[in-house]
Amino acid sequence: MRRLSDAELNVMNVLWEGSDLSLGEIVDALKPATGWSRNTVHTYLTRMEKKGLVVINRTGEPHWYGAAVSREDCARKERSNLLNNVYGGAAGDLIAAFLKESKISEEERDRLRQLLDEMEV
Repeated sequence: MRRLSDAELNVMNVLWEGSDLSLGEIVDALKPATGWSRNTVHTYLTRMEKKGLVVINRTGEPHWYGAAVSREDCARKERSNLLNNVYGGAAGDLIAAFLKESKISEEERDRLRQLLDEMEV
């Protein structure tokens, strides 16, 4: 799976939130943030189907749309791209950069410590 464009991510976020959505429901969900017309959304959905990102059920009217890939699969691919392309595969450098630039709660810190303790390093 290749990296999702911002537009594709907008569509996928709608599909991940619901299941078996009609074109109208997807248009209504995307319109406030994107302003896209029905035709634009339909074009994205059919192109994304060809890429294996969207499933279209054409057995009745209206057609129903769903995600063909999970949010976690896409997130995993994004993390892998970031880790390899920006940090040369050095997970510690990636984590250190995030921790230097953002504050984490005590609960998040404890969870991170627990994960590190559970890892064989």
